[in-house]
Amino acid sequence: MPDAEAAVRAPDLLRPRGSNQVGMRQFNERVVLQALRVHASLPKAELARFTGLSAQTIGLITARLEEDGLIVKQSRVRGRIGQPSVPLALNPDGAFAIGIKVGRRGAEWLLIDFAAQVRERHAISYDFPDAEALLPAIAQHIERLREGLGPLAARNVGVGLAAPFQLGGWHRTLGLSKAQADRWNQMDLAAEVRARTAVPVSFARDTVAACVAELVGGRGHDLKSFLYIFVDTFVGGGLVINSHLHTGAHGNAGALASLPMQSVPARQGSAMPPQVMAEASLWELEQRLQREGLDPTAAYDDRALQPPFAPATQAWLGSASLALAHAIVSSTAVLDLADVVMDGSMSRALLQALLDQTRAALGRCNWEGLWPPQLHGGRVGAQASALGGAMLPLHANFAPDPDVFLKAA
Repeated sequence: MPDAEAAVRAPDLLRPRGSNQVGMRQFNERVVLQALRVHASLPKAELARFTGLSAQTIGLITARLEEDGLIVKQSRVRGRIGQPSVPLALNPDGAFAIGIKVGRRGAEWLLIDFAAQVRERHAISYDFPDAEALLPAIAQHIERLREGLGPLAARNVGVGLAAPFQLGGWHRTLGLSKAQADRWNQMDLAAEVRARTAVPVSFARDTVAACVAELVGGRGHDLKSFLYIFVDTFVGGGLVINSHLHTGAHGNAGALASLPMQSVPARQGSAMPPQVMAEASLWELEQRLQREGLDPTAAYDDRALQPPFAPATQAWLGSASLALAHAIVSSTAVLDLADVVMDGSMSRALLQALLDQTRAALGRCNWEGLWPPQLHGGRVGAQASALGGAMLPLHANFAPDPDVFLKAA
């Protein structure tokens, strides 16, 4: 079993790329890599323009990055004025990362390359995760994915783990025993995974990881600040401000599931008001389908909008859109953001229907004193949490600002 030091050591094959004054050259390398990640490919002259570095510095940095196998030269571009240019791009085989999503309904493993493309995926489903079975499975899949890289295994820079902060939360809603819930709520999941692998392990809340994926590979290219909503078994979210993920004092910013549907109980001594989770989660759609004697897993695929599932789904869309509109208005009153991005682990057709009905519900809200935000569909989809988890170690090793995803953590 690896010790704590070994669990966080970067692979020796990839040179450390720090960001302090002593490591300014390494920091500039990260700036160049980030420019190539954003723009896909650029010739040296354009790299110099985008980064503000001199042509001589760009020449030295790109030579070093090419020697390290992190960038590659592409075919010359001809037909323009002047000498033909040679675009540079990230080498997909330059580095790899593994993303793991542990959810209440299933687990997923992704292997992504340096260009953030998925090379391999594996997923399992369950009614609720059993720790004694799932923890060994996590370790086995990590090793299987690493071994599948063959001689490139040394370029695996780490594992990103995405899971709810309290996997056993809302155990009464889920029909779990207190013992089942306590087993997960008392566990340090990241520490358990670190104890089972020799590669570095990063952790983020599942919807925060999904927000990371959207920030890097989706709407984050166009929007600098937005509230992110991810509708999964439960509903959650994240918050991006000036292209940085803001996690809050306890890492829980954007936790929309807990937002009450009314500000106070109806009267003294009455039950607490319901939360957004009770209306806008796919768990609620599962329950509606189950009460009709239908397969609840249809909530996550194309069947949801088809007979005989459609009536229950339409009823859910009506209540879920109202709850989400309430959450958006409440968030707008506090954050004054111009944009909201919504995604989920359902089919794209169901997501579009939810977006349409939520926009309609927002149109019926009282916006006096507020500016309504624009609601956008997410671009990443159901794999967002696992993909965002995998991006964490890549970013920690190669981006100019190691804390850009966890700025306030």
